Amino acid sequence: MTPQEFFDWSLHASFIMVMVAVALGFIRLIKGPSLADRVVALDLMTVLIVAFCGLYALLSGVQAFLDVAIVLALIGFLATVAFARFIERKIIRAQDTKLAQSLMDEPPAEEPKP
Repeated sequence: MTPQEFFDWSLHASFIMVMVAVALGFIRLIKGPSLADRVVALDLMTVLIVAFCGLYALLSGVQAFLDVAIVLALIGFLATVAFARFIERKIIRAQDTKLAQSLMDEPPAEEPKP
């Protein structure tokens, strides 16, 4: 087996592995069960699509796909940070709501008699 044949074989094997990983990530994105699991699955899929663009750039020899991969990586990073911030605010709001609800449920304190 020549080095070029080995390189071509490994590229095609990598494409197959990346596609299987994208499919598994998509299943996790659909099933969940929590919002955090879905965010991690979406981030995984973004990384895998960046890898796919890099592999395709190697296979085709077109360097423009590397630019696409860089842009996708930046967008994926920003999306992950935005989702993490959204989840953090959702947790803080839930805690504030529980605190407000517990304060409303308490009977009013009696005023001390002089």
